[in-house]
Amino acid sequence: MIQELSERSREIFRHIVEAYVDTGEPIGSRTLSRRLNSALSPATIRNVMADLEETGLLYAPHSSAGRIPTESGLRLFVDGLLEAGNLSPEERAAIDRQCQGVERSFEEMLSEATGLLSGLSSCTGLVLAPKSETALKHVEFVSLTPGRALVVLVSESGIVENRVIETPAGLTPATLTKATNYLNARLSGRTLEEARALIQRDLEEHSAQLDELTERVIEAGLATWAGGSEGGTLIVRGQANLLKDVTALSDLERIRHLFDLLETKKDMMRLLELAQMAEGVKIFIGAESELFGLSGCSMILAPMSSSNARFVGAIGVIGPTHLNYARIIPMVDYTAQVVGRLLG
Repeated sequence: MIQELSERSREIFRHIVEAYVDTGEPIGSRTLSRRLNSALSPATIRNVMADLEETGLLYAPHSSAGRIPTESGLRLFVDGLLEAGNLSPEERAAIDRQCQGVERSFEEMLSEATGLLSGLSSCTGLVLAPKSETALKHVEFVSLTPGRALVVLVSESGIVENRVIETPAGLTPATLTKATNYLNARLSGRTLEEARALIQRDLEEHSAQLDELTERVIEAGLATWAGGSEGGTLIVRGQANLLKDVTALSDLERIRHLFDLLETKKDMMRLLELAQMAEGVKIFIGAESELFGLSGCSMILAPMSSSNARFVGAIGVIGPTHLNYARIIPMVDYTAQVVGRLLG
Protein backbone atom coordinates (compact mmCIF):
# COMPACT_ATOMS: atom_id res chain seq x y z
CA MET A 1 0.00 0.00 0.00
CA ILE A 2 2.98 2.31 0.54
CA GLN A 3 3.53 2.45 -3.22
CA GLU A 4 -0.10 3.44 -3.74
CA LEU A 5 0.26 6.53 -1.55
CA SER A 6 1.46 9.78 -3.10
CA GLU A 7 4.66 11.33 -1.82
CA ARG A 8 2.63 14.01 0.00
CA SER A 9 0.41 11.38 1.66
CA ARG A 10 3.44 9.32 2.73
CA GLU A 11 5.10 12.38 4.26
CA ILE A 12 1.99 13.44 6.18
CA PHE A 13 1.32 9.86 7.30
CA ARG A 14 4.92 9.44 8.50
CA HIS A 15 4.75 12.62 10.59
CA ILE A 16 1.43 11.59 12.14
CA VAL A 17 2.87 8.21 13.18
CA GLU A 18 6.09 9.75 14.50
CA ALA A 19 4.06 12.25 16.56
CA TYR A 20 1.96 9.39 17.95
CA VAL A 21 5.04 7.30 18.81
CA ASP A 22 6.53 10.34 20.53
CA THR A 23 3.50 11.41 22.60
CA GLY A 24 0.80 8.73 22.31
CA GLU A 25 -1.65 11.53 21.51
CA PRO A 26 -3.59 12.47 18.35
CA ILE A 27 -2.28 15.32 16.21
CA GLY A 28 -4.40 17.86 14.36
CA SER A 29 -3.92 19.42 10.92
CA ARG A 30 -2.87 22.83 12.28
CA THR A 31 -0.20 21.39 14.55
CA LEU A 32 0.98 19.13 11.74
CA SER A 33 1.18 22.07 9.33
CA ARG A 34 3.57 23.85 11.69
CA ARG A 35 5.54 20.64 12.25
CA LEU A 36 5.97 20.07 8.50
CA ASN A 37 7.29 23.61 8.06
CA SER A 38 6.05 23.61 4.46
CA ALA A 39 3.58 25.46 2.26
CA LEU A 40 0.85 22.89 2.94
CA SER A 41 -2.16 24.51 4.57
CA PRO A 42 -4.15 22.92 7.39
CA ALA A 43 -7.04 22.48 4.93
CA THR A 44 -4.84 20.54 2.49
CA ILE A 45 -3.54 18.37 5.33
CA ARG A 46 -7.10 17.71 6.55
CA ASN A 47 -8.03 16.44 3.09
CA VAL A 48 -5.04 14.07 3.04
CA MET A 49 -5.85 12.91 6.57
CA ALA A 50 -9.43 12.18 5.49
CA ASP A 51 -8.14 10.08 2.58
CA LEU A 52 -5.78 8.17 4.91
CA GLU A 53 -8.66 7.59 7.31
CA GLU A 54 -10.79 6.23 4.49
CA THR A 55 -8.06 3.70 3.61
CA GLY A 56 -8.03 2.50 7.23
CA LEU A 57 -4.61 3.90 8.15
CA LEU A 58 -5.81 6.65 10.54
CA TYR A 59 -8.71 7.20 12.90
CA ALA A 60 -9.98 9.84 15.32
CA PRO A 61 -10.08 8.51 18.89
CA HIS A 62 -12.23 11.47 19.96
CA SER A 63 -14.57 13.94 18.30
CA SER A 64 -11.67 16.38 17.90
CA ALA A 65 -9.82 16.90 14.62
CA GLY A 66 -6.78 14.97 15.80
CA ARG A 67 -5.84 11.62 14.24
CA ILE A 68 -3.69 8.67 15.27
CA PRO A 69 -2.65 5.61 13.26
CA THR A 70 -4.72 2.44 13.35
CA GLU A 71 -2.94 -0.84 14.06
CA SER A 72 -2.91 -1.44 10.28
CA GLY A 73 -1.36 1.98 9.87
CA LEU A 74 1.33 1.18 12.43
CA ARG A 75 2.07 -2.09 10.65
CA LEU A 76 2.41 -0.24 7.33
CA PHE A 77 4.73 2.30 8.94
CA VAL A 78 6.92 -0.34 10.62
CA ASP A 79 7.19 -2.45 7.46
CA GLY A 80 7.55 0.33 4.90
CA LEU A 81 8.66 3.65 6.38
CA LEU A 82 10.49 2.98 9.63
CA GLU A 83 14.17 3.84 9.75
CA ALA A 84 15.64 1.97 12.70
CA GLY A 85 18.31 3.86 14.59
CA ASN A 86 21.63 2.67 15.96
CA LEU A 87 22.58 2.02 19.55
CA SER A 88 25.07 4.43 21.08
CA PRO A 89 28.47 3.05 22.18
CA GLU A 90 27.35 3.65 25.77
CA GLU A 91 24.19 1.57 25.32
CA ARG A 92 26.14 -1.27 23.72
CA ALA A 93 28.70 -1.17 26.54
CA ALA A 94 25.93 -1.25 29.16
CA ILE A 95 24.34 -4.32 27.54
CA ASP A 96 27.71 -6.08 27.22
CA ARG A 97 28.66 -5.28 30.82
CA GLN A 98 25.34 -6.37 32.31
CA CYS A 99 25.16 -9.65 30.42
CA GLN A 100 28.73 -10.82 30.97
CA GLY A 101 28.48 -12.07 34.52
CA VAL A 102 30.83 -14.67 35.96
CA GLU A 103 29.60 -17.91 37.55
CA ARG A 104 25.92 -17.14 37.06
CA SER A 105 23.30 -19.74 36.34
CA PHE A 106 21.37 -19.93 33.10
CA GLU A 107 18.27 -18.31 34.62
CA GLU A 108 20.28 -15.62 36.44
CA MET A 109 21.89 -14.53 33.17
CA LEU A 110 18.52 -14.40 31.41
CA SER A 111 16.97 -12.51 34.33
CA GLU A 112 19.75 -9.90 34.28
CA ALA A 113 19.38 -9.40 30.52
CA THR A 114 15.59 -9.06 30.81
CA GLY A 115 15.81 -6.51 33.61
CA LEU A 116 18.39 -4.52 31.66
CA LEU A 117 16.24 -4.47 28.52
CA SER A 118 13.22 -3.37 30.55
CA GLY A 119 15.21 -0.52 32.08
CA LEU A 120 16.69 0.71 28.80
CA SER A 121 13.39 0.57 26.90
CA SER A 122 11.04 1.61 29.76
CA CYS A 123 8.86 -1.35 28.75
CA THR A 124 8.12 -4.77 30.18
CA GLY A 125 10.97 -7.13 29.32
CA LEU A 126 10.54 -10.84 28.78
CA VAL A 127 12.70 -13.77 27.83
CA LEU A 128 11.62 -17.22 26.66
CA ALA A 129 13.81 -20.29 26.56
CA PRO A 130 12.73 -23.78 25.43
CA LYS A 131 13.05 -26.80 27.61
CA SER A 132 16.72 -27.68 27.71
CA GLU A 133 17.77 -30.67 25.63
CA THR A 134 21.48 -30.14 26.21
CA ALA A 135 23.51 -33.15 27.28
CA LEU A 136 24.51 -33.15 30.93
CA LYS A 137 28.04 -33.23 32.29
CA HIS A 138 27.93 -33.21 36.09
CA VAL A 139 25.62 -33.06 39.13
CA GLU A 140 26.45 -32.15 42.71
CA PHE A 141 24.40 -32.23 45.94
CA VAL A 142 25.40 -29.64 48.55
CA SER A 143 23.93 -29.65 52.05
CA LEU A 144 22.43 -26.30 53.09
CA THR A 145 20.48 -26.79 56.30
CA PRO A 146 18.78 -29.79 57.90
CA GLY A 147 16.06 -30.79 55.46
CA ARG A 148 17.37 -28.78 52.48
CA ALA A 149 20.10 -29.29 49.88
CA LEU A 150 21.28 -27.48 46.77
CA VAL A 151 21.45 -29.42 43.51
CA VAL A 152 23.95 -28.06 40.97
CA LEU A 153 23.38 -29.31 37.42
CA VAL A 154 26.05 -28.61 34.77
CA SER A 155 25.44 -29.14 31.04
CA GLU A 156 28.11 -30.00 28.48
CA SER A 157 27.70 -26.51 27.01
CA GLY A 158 28.68 -25.00 30.37
CA ILE A 159 25.24 -23.84 31.54
CA VAL A 160 24.80 -24.19 35.31
CA GLU A 161 21.40 -24.59 36.98
CA ASN A 162 20.91 -24.48 40.75
CA ARG A 163 17.81 -25.82 42.48
CA VAL A 164 16.94 -26.38 46.14
CA ILE A 165 15.34 -29.67 47.18
CA GLU A 166 13.77 -30.96 50.38
CA THR A 167 15.77 -33.81 51.90
CA PRO A 168 14.64 -36.57 54.30
CA ALA A 169 15.43 -36.44 58.01
CA GLY A 170 18.63 -38.09 59.15
CA LEU A 171 20.55 -37.29 55.96
CA THR A 172 24.35 -37.52 56.26
CA PRO A 173 27.11 -36.07 54.05
CA ALA A 174 27.94 -39.64 53.03
CA THR A 175 24.41 -40.11 51.69
CA LEU A 176 24.69 -36.97 49.53
CA THR A 177 28.05 -38.16 48.23
CA LYS A 178 26.59 -41.56 47.37
CA ALA A 179 23.65 -39.94 45.53
CA THR A 180 26.07 -37.65 43.64
CA ASN A 181 28.28 -40.53 42.53
CA TYR A 182 25.28 -42.63 41.51
CA LEU A 183 23.82 -39.87 39.31
CA ASN A 184 27.11 -38.83 37.72
CA ALA A 185 27.70 -42.41 36.61
CA ARG A 186 24.42 -42.27 34.65
CA LEU A 187 23.96 -38.61 33.66
CA SER A 188 27.09 -37.86 31.67
CA GLY A 189 26.44 -37.36 27.95
CA ARG A 190 22.65 -37.75 28.25
CA THR A 191 19.88 -35.16 28.14
CA LEU A 192 17.76 -34.71 31.24
CA GLU A 193 14.87 -36.68 29.73
CA GLU A 194 17.18 -39.56 28.73
CA ALA A 195 18.83 -39.56 32.16
CA ARG A 196 15.50 -39.51 34.01
CA ALA A 197 14.17 -42.48 32.04
CA LEU A 198 17.37 -44.48 32.64
CA ILE A 199 17.57 -43.66 36.36
CA GLN A 200 13.91 -44.37 37.07
CA ARG A 201 14.23 -47.74 35.34
CA ASP A 202 17.46 -48.39 37.23
CA LEU A 203 15.84 -47.54 40.57
CA GLU A 204 12.99 -49.96 39.90
CA GLU A 205 15.36 -52.78 38.98
CA HIS A 206 18.20 -52.23 41.47
CA SER A 207 16.70 -50.31 44.38
CA ALA A 208 18.08 -52.89 46.76
CA GLN A 209 21.60 -51.64 46.01
CA LEU A 210 20.74 -48.22 47.47
CA ASP A 211 19.65 -47.42 50.99
CA GLU A 212 16.29 -45.69 51.45
CA LEU A 213 17.67 -42.19 52.16
CA THR A 214 19.90 -42.19 49.08
CA GLU A 215 17.02 -43.31 46.88
CA ARG A 216 14.77 -40.55 48.26
CA VAL A 217 17.43 -37.88 47.58
CA ILE A 218 17.81 -39.08 43.98
CA GLU A 219 14.06 -39.08 43.42
CA ALA A 220 13.73 -35.60 44.95
CA GLY A 221 16.42 -34.33 42.58
CA LEU A 222 14.71 -35.84 39.54
CA ALA A 223 11.32 -34.39 40.53
CA THR A 224 12.81 -30.92 41.04
CA TRP A 225 14.56 -30.87 37.67
CA ALA A 226 11.45 -32.12 35.91
CA GLY A 227 9.26 -29.41 37.44
CA GLY A 228 11.79 -26.67 36.81
CA SER A 229 12.27 -27.38 33.13
CA GLU A 230 8.72 -28.24 32.11
CA GLY A 231 7.60 -26.02 29.25
CA GLY A 232 10.79 -24.01 29.26
CA THR A 233 11.76 -20.77 30.97
CA LEU A 234 9.73 -17.56 31.05
CA ILE A 235 11.08 -14.47 32.84
CA VAL A 236 9.16 -11.17 32.92
CA ARG A 237 10.58 -7.93 34.34
CA GLY A 238 9.30 -4.35 34.58
CA GLN A 239 5.55 -5.03 34.52
CA ALA A 240 4.95 -1.65 36.16
CA ASN A 241 6.14 0.05 32.96
CA LEU A 242 2.91 -1.03 31.24
CA LEU A 243 0.82 0.71 33.90
CA LYS A 244 2.46 4.14 33.74
CA ASP A 245 0.09 5.67 31.18
CA VAL A 246 -3.05 3.72 32.08
CA THR A 247 -6.00 5.97 32.95
CA ALA A 248 -9.15 4.07 31.91
CA LEU A 249 -10.44 1.15 33.97
CA SER A 250 -10.85 -0.93 30.79
CA ASP A 251 -7.16 -0.42 29.98
CA LEU A 252 -6.21 -1.51 33.50
CA GLU A 253 -8.24 -4.71 33.17
CA ARG A 254 -6.64 -5.43 29.81
CA ILE A 255 -3.14 -5.07 31.26
CA ARG A 256 -4.06 -7.26 34.24
CA HIS A 257 -5.32 -9.92 31.85
CA LEU A 258 -2.01 -9.80 30.01
CA PHE A 259 -0.12 -10.26 33.28
CA ASP A 260 -2.29 -13.26 34.13
CA LEU A 261 -1.50 -14.86 30.77
CA LEU A 262 2.21 -14.26 31.21
CA GLU A 263 2.15 -15.72 34.71
CA THR A 264 0.58 -18.94 33.41
CA LYS A 265 3.07 -19.11 30.49
CA LYS A 266 0.10 -19.21 28.10
CA ASP A 267 1.11 -19.69 24.45
CA MET A 268 4.80 -19.52 25.36
CA MET A 269 5.73 -22.34 22.99
CA ARG A 270 3.83 -20.65 20.16
CA LEU A 271 5.88 -17.51 20.74
CA LEU A 272 9.06 -19.57 20.68
CA GLU A 273 8.06 -21.17 17.39
CA LEU A 274 7.41 -17.78 15.79
CA ALA A 275 10.72 -16.41 17.08
CA GLN A 276 12.62 -19.46 15.88
CA MET A 277 11.17 -19.12 12.38
CA ALA A 278 11.97 -15.39 12.20
CA GLU A 279 15.18 -14.32 10.46
CA GLY A 280 15.41 -11.25 12.68
CA VAL A 281 13.32 -9.17 15.03
CA LYS A 282 9.62 -10.10 15.07
CA ILE A 283 7.07 -7.32 15.75
CA PHE A 284 3.48 -7.89 16.92
CA ILE A 285 1.24 -4.81 16.90
CA GLY A 286 -1.96 -4.65 18.93
CA ALA A 287 -4.66 -7.15 18.08
CA GLU A 288 -2.36 -8.85 15.53
CA SER A 289 -1.07 -10.71 18.57
CA GLU A 290 -3.78 -13.32 19.04
CA LEU A 291 -1.34 -14.93 21.44
CA PHE A 292 -2.52 -12.44 24.05
CA GLY A 293 -5.96 -11.84 22.57
CA LEU A 294 -5.93 -8.12 23.27
CA SER A 295 -5.23 -4.80 21.60
CA GLY A 296 -3.36 -1.79 22.88
CA CYS A 297 0.04 -3.44 23.29
CA SER A 298 2.91 -4.22 20.96
CA MET A 299 5.62 -6.81 21.38
CA ILE A 300 9.11 -6.78 19.87
CA LEU A 301 10.81 -10.19 20.03
CA ALA A 302 14.20 -11.34 18.74
CA PRO A 303 15.56 -14.90 18.51
CA MET A 304 18.71 -15.79 20.43
CA SER A 305 21.15 -18.12 18.67
CA SER A 306 24.43 -19.50 19.98
CA SER A 307 27.75 -19.22 18.16
CA ASN A 308 27.03 -22.54 16.42
CA ALA A 309 23.65 -21.19 15.20
CA ARG A 310 21.62 -23.27 17.69
CA PHE A 311 18.34 -21.60 18.72
CA VAL A 312 18.42 -21.00 22.48
CA GLY A 313 15.36 -18.81 23.03
CA ALA A 314 13.93 -15.34 22.45
CA ILE A 315 14.10 -12.00 24.25
CA GLY A 316 12.00 -8.90 23.82
CA VAL A 317 9.74 -6.21 25.26
CA ILE A 318 6.01 -5.52 25.59
CA GLY A 319 4.74 -1.95 25.63
CA PRO A 320 2.00 0.35 24.35
CA THR A 321 1.45 0.52 20.59
CA HIS A 322 3.14 3.93 20.54
CA LEU A 323 6.52 2.34 21.24
CA ASN A 324 9.62 4.09 19.97
CA TYR A 325 10.14 1.30 17.43
CA ALA A 326 13.19 2.93 15.80
CA ARG A 327 15.07 2.95 19.11
CA ILE A 328 13.84 -0.29 20.70
CA ILE A 329 14.17 -2.67 17.71
CA PRO A 330 18.00 -2.39 17.53
CA MET A 331 18.17 -2.56 21.32
CA VAL A 332 16.28 -5.87 21.42
CA ASP A 333 18.25 -7.21 18.46
CA TYR A 334 21.66 -6.43 20.00
CA THR A 335 20.70 -7.84 23.41
CA ALA A 336 19.57 -11.07 21.72
CA GLN A 337 22.94 -11.34 19.92
CA VAL A 338 24.96 -10.78 23.11
CA VAL A 339 22.96 -13.23 25.24
CA GLY A 340 22.96 -15.82 22.45
CA ARG A 341 26.75 -15.70 22.18
CA LEU A 342 27.16 -16.06 25.95
CA LEU A 343 24.75 -18.98 26.19
CA GLY A 344 26.48 -20.68 23.28
